Amino acid sequence: MTSSNLPTGNRAYDLVVVGAGPGGFDAATEAAALGIKVALVEKDLLGGTCLNVGCIPTKLYLGATSPVEDLAAQVKAKVATGDIQINFEALCTKKDRFVAGTRKAMMQKLKALGIDFYPATAKIIEAGKVEVSHPEEEAVLEYKNLILATGSHPTVFPGLDPDNETVLDNAGFLALTEMPESLLVIGAGFIGLEMAQIAHRTGTKITIVDALDRIAVYEDPEVSKTLHSVFKRHKWDIKLGVKVKTVTAENGKAILRTEDGIEIIAEKALIAVGRRPNSKDLGLENCGATTVDPGFVEINENLEAAPNVYAIGDLNGKMLLAHAASHQAGYVVRRIAGKDTAPYTHAPIPSILYGSPETMRVGRMVSDLEGEGDVKVSSFKLVANPIAQSYALTQGFVKVVWLDDKVAGITAVGHHVSGFTTAAAMIVQEAWTEDDLHNIIFPHPSLDEALLGALKAERQSPK
Repeated sequence: MTSSNLPTGNRAYDLVVVGAGPGGFDAATEAAALGIKVALVEKDLLGGTCLNVGCIPTKLYLGATSPVEDLAAQVKAKVATGDIQINFEALCTKKDRFVAGTRKAMMQKLKALGIDFYPATAKIIEAGKVEVSHPEEEAVLEYKNLILATGSHPTVFPGLDPDNETVLDNAGFLALTEMPESLLVIGAGFIGLEMAQIAHRTGTKITIVDALDRIAVYEDPEVSKTLHSVFKRHKWDIKLGVKVKTVTAENGKAILRTEDGIEIIAEKALIAVGRRPNSKDLGLENCGATTVDPGFVEINENLEAAPNVYAIGDLNGKMLLAHAASHQAGYVVRRIAGKDTAPYTHAPIPSILYGSPETMRVGRMVSDLEGEGDVKVSSFKLVANPIAQSYALTQGFVKVVWLDDKVAGITAVGHHVSGFTTAAAMIVQEAWTEDDLHNIIFPHPSLDEALLGALKAERQSPK
């Protein structure tokens, strides 16, 4: 072998990071910026699921197709006519170029910070040592600290195995070069609903199937009801409480069979029933780390899975969101650098469903507060907001949850409600009282005024 596919030289590091998604990449770069000697190991692509086959390409698609919904709203309001045709081939090209360009910029940042990048599979072989395997060579890295940030993969149940030709997972959906005439989506969570909206905007007939009794089941029930109403108006066929037995590809079609013997046929099917951690074959047992079903790595209050071994992001199962992984990464790096010795804590973590309408939630819902004190809610309907009216997208609301006269949570559904997520997070973090409403001036006219309206509205006992 005349050249190496892996970095050469001294392979002893202050920190080895396994996984180059949002959490792992941020951990590596933040540590290197503090003068820590870092190796970053990634068996697939820089950026992980989020950049390559998850949140980033999905949002590029949603952003590019949003004019379809904007025009449809104005047509319904009888102030515009016409239609918009999406050049899906051009959109795919734009997505691929953006993702590739981002990976290139990430690699440049690694080089600028002096981080050794190993395009390889990693396995802990004993405490303090990680074996990295490339198809053509192997090496052993010695570490003082190890961060595992290997992320997650789509959940697969027997009978629901994607072939990524007819039966798709999220990666298969984002690899399509054209949208199907009909799409069967199994799973009414955020992934399924966002991808269904993309397909709908290109003219695809949508069928949603879920075993639970409402869509977006982890959100406020009123949010689920609003989303259901909007998507039914889109003429989506939404089937809830359905127990799926199998989804198979037959004669070029996707066929879903329920436990009751009913068949549903579409050109393509998307399996979006959740995610599972990438903890298999990491050699966790060789450093004393353990897992709990379905494979989440157990951690202590410092995010440690074993002495000097940390598990962050989807791998520990605390919150399967990219920004949660990045926040945990920052804490672990500060701990390794001696800048933070306290147990890990975090502010309320925002959750957003993108599309039209959007949902935003930060903090706690009424169902989270049962038996904790005096719980009240106040709300404001978007129909009374001039910006929502200007876009002719008025369905939705903002709801504030109060606990003992302090803001404990904020949720919203409607046009561009993600725009005030950070403001809502700060309000919840600071546990605003009624007196705090006077400390900030909200711009007029703005969608933010719907948040102010909900904060000022009469408080009532939850239904």
